[in-house]
Amino acid sequence: MGPNGQFRGEVGDDISMWTTEERRREIVRAARATGSVDVTALATELRVAKETIRRDLRALEDHGLVRRTHGGAYPVESAGFETTLAFRATSHVPEKRRIAAAAADLLGDAETVFVDEGFTPQLIAETLPRDRPLTVVTASLPIAGALAEADQISVLLLGGRVRPGTLATVDHWTTKMLAGFVIDLAYIGANGISREYGLTTPDPAVSEVKAQAVRAARRTVFAGVHTKFGAVSFCRFAEIGALETIVTSTLLPAAEAHRYSLLGPQVIRV
Repeated sequence: MGPNGQFRGEVGDDISMWTTEERRREIVRAARATGSVDVTALATELRVAKETIRRDLRALEDHGLVRRTHGGAYPVESAGFETTLAFRATSHVPEKRRIAAAAADLLGDAETVFVDEGFTPQLIAETLPRDRPLTVVTASLPIAGALAEADQISVLLLGGRVRPGTLATVDHWTTKMLAGFVIDLAYIGANGISREYGLTTPDPAVSEVKAQAVRAARRTVFAGVHTKFGAVSFCRFAEIGALETIVTSTLLPAAEAHRYSLLGPQVIRV
């Protein structure tokens, strides 16, 4: 439907009341609202040809606003857009559960663990063993709450300003507290991971916490779904070489996983 609620022409005619800019803005809005968009559905809704939508998606990808997939696209998180924890808890959940289980298996003999904010790290926290003493450091209120009742897990919640979308603490209080620790293993998340730019996240305050956690840790594990790879967000907080292990799913092609492994970390696909 166009800006005035009317269309001209039939589906596929590329005759509608949208300008190119308005149409592309609507595509980004829809992607951010629902988590992904489909070429066929967009072409029907916006009354243009599928090839026009594909052109739009290529242009939006060039501007770093979406990532194209087979038959559609999903939004790239940026300084101006970040999904909430509640939204992350509804997307790619089976894949995230597999990744979390594999990441938790890397605990080894670690006694102190940093668990990052985010839904996949939350799943890792819930999968950690409860039958041996473990100290978990986190900036995430949901993670602290999930582990607080475990008898053998000591939870250290980092203080600071709570971000409403992710329910995690940030700013100088958080990083100063982290700077005083030596942590055996850090489970780190990111909004984007690329071979060129490393690990990135939209918010500078969040980036500082993640960077400090990587500095404090003897071992660092990145756990994330396949859609994170190749995506680049606003703030870079670590290089690929800082990671001991990357855990993702088999939806990341083996050839691409190998390219990341050449930069240093072991790459596990589950």
